[in-house]
Amino acid sequence: MKALYDVAVIGAGPAGLVAATVAARHALATVLFDEQAAPGGQIYGPPTAGTNVRPGDAKGSIHDAALVEVFRQSGATWVPDATVWSAGKGNADRYELGVVYGAPGARSSRIVSTRAVIIATGALERPFPIPGGTLPGVMTAAGAQVLLKTAAIGRTSRVVLAGNGALLWRLAAQCLDTGIGLVALFDTTPRGVRWRCLPGAWDIARAPNFLRRVAEERAVRRAVRVIANVTALGASGPDRVESIQFDAAGTAGEVSADLLFLHQGLVPDINLGTALGCAHRWNDARASFEPVVDAWGGSTLPDVFFAGDAAGVAGSEAAEARGELAALAVANALGRIDAKARDTAAEKPRAALRRALRGAAFLDALRRPADAFRIPRGDTVVCRCENVTAAQVVDAVRSGASGPNQVKAFSRCGMGPCQGRFCGITVTEMVARECRISPETAGYFRLRWPVKPITLAELASLPSSPDAERAIARTTPH
Repeated sequence: MKALYDVAVIGAGPAGLVAATVAARHALATVLFDEQAAPGGQIYGPPTAGTNVRPGDAKGSIHDAALVEVFRQSGATWVPDATVWSAGKGNADRYELGVVYGAPGARSSRIVSTRAVIIATGALERPFPIPGGTLPGVMTAAGAQVLLKTAAIGRTSRVVLAGNGALLWRLAAQCLDTGIGLVALFDTTPRGVRWRCLPGAWDIARAPNFLRRVAEERAVRRAVRVIANVTALGASGPDRVESIQFDAAGTAGEVSADLLFLHQGLVPDINLGTALGCAHRWNDARASFEPVVDAWGGSTLPDVFFAGDAAGVAGSEAAEARGELAALAVANALGRIDAKARDTAAEKPRAALRRALRGAAFLDALRRPADAFRIPRGDTVVCRCENVTAAQVVDAVRSGASGPNQVKAFSRCGMGPCQGRFCGITVTEMVARECRISPETAGYFRLRWPVKPITLAELASLPSSPDAERAIARTTPH
């Protein structure tokens, strides 16, 4: 790893892989950082031997393997097991990235300078706080999918899935394929929402993979008890989850379970971009914050770009196209190609992006979670790191907190290791509801470096230099 690059790509999912490959192809000194040991991200990352998911079960495995191989041959520098914990403007129009890398027990930090940054950190699962949601045995669907690929879930386990969104049905199909005991699936899609989606039905019918998704959902419905119109959920058990309480269409019920996997769709991972100073705005159709970007993924900061789901959740096909567009824009900005060559090369990924976004309005309306599952009440835990409940957040607002940062000061909500990744959007909507303002007006947590947890030993391993001193200064509250 060098001290200076033309472009640094953060995140090795489909967007990051394509962005790094295209950038290197245009003779840009390129580095790709990712927290995983192998490239591919959550979608294209290979399953571990001996797990529930076989290599052939991975989505589009032939295409995925080819994409990774093309990247490996591109000449871009690959830095696995790497966490980018700080980023800021340095000297001579360069950005300085604080990076911790290396195997556990032998990790060290250094400052890497780059002329341009492509943020391809992907998406996070939307927070889904429910009563009993912090019990052992309750986890997100994406976490369960990672578990399927990296460990083994016992086939005797009684598994319940709850929520809405494509990933929930994909996980249900994977559970059935691998023989895991799927007891029930609670569909929290609000009643009547499908009728409101009808204006976009023609577009979604022509969308990529639509028929496959429909067939997959039908197969799950034939094999599993699906409970629709769920309006309330809770988990209970003395030491771990043992039963799930629900209310569906006004009828209460209970199901025994060993594992509960929750999912209410995905939202962009905005923490790194927010801490860097990129502008974000509230997308009410998706009930989430997204970075303000142009047609190339360019942010409100010069030479900082967003690609993939970090720019707006749209799936892997759109992520690849956005990664290529961002890399072409960087190549133009850094003088490797002129605007005409950039625009000509962008025709193919733009067409792919239009296909991938076909039916997006339909899916946004269908997958927008009900208010009851986005904005919790009472003793439901909102901030898992600091064990702050919904009632405590409301009390903070009623005591004078006018935004998420004031709620943080009143209650420590958002001050844990995740820095609000698992509660920030929930707190925003709770403040907006209590203050009768828009989520855009309520705003988001003000983030400081390090944006990801690092140890004092890792920080102390920074080589002594002016760049390192500036990076450490950025971590100091002031």
